[in-house]
Amino acid sequence: MLIFQTGIYRTNTKIANRQLTIDNFTKKGFTLIELIVVIFIISLAIALIMPSFWGTDKTALKTEARHISSALRYIYGEAVSKKQTCLFNINLDNKSWGFKSENESRNFKMQGDIEIKDVVIPSRGEISRGEVIIEFGPMGPDEPVTLHLKKANQNIQLSLIS
Repeated sequence: MLIFQTGIYRTNTKIANRQLTIDNFTKKGFTLIELIVVIFIISLAIALIMPSFWGTDKTALKTEARHISSALRYIYGEAVSKKQTCLFNINLDNKSWGFKSENESRNFKMQGDIEIKDVVIPSRGEISRGEVIIEFGPMGPDEPVTLHLKKANQNIQLSLIS
């Protein structure tokens, strides 16, 4: 009787009046079930990891847009609630932006190759170089502001309406 097990096994079987003997034979390899489990684990890991690599340009651009828009909302709220003047500054030449209030001042650098393409303010027109300072008074900004963010061939528009 043949008994299969992992590891070393011996058998004595007669085949057509001949004796077949396998002594000290080491079985090496994987079973089909082991291979299926390993392939399943690898495919599951790939399915979880790969979507983070697809569309990274657009994801980074959206993240930066959310960061700027939350800072704009914060400054707007600070100016209105505390009835003070706050400044939001954008430097288009060195790809940075920040805000300043009576209690706080922060500056940020744009991530990677993301840049603010231009800032559109009705009284000043389209500004694509230099520094732009937007003043938030107790009633909010004086006029609407539109920012255009760009990364490679992707664009996002942020609008702040007074």
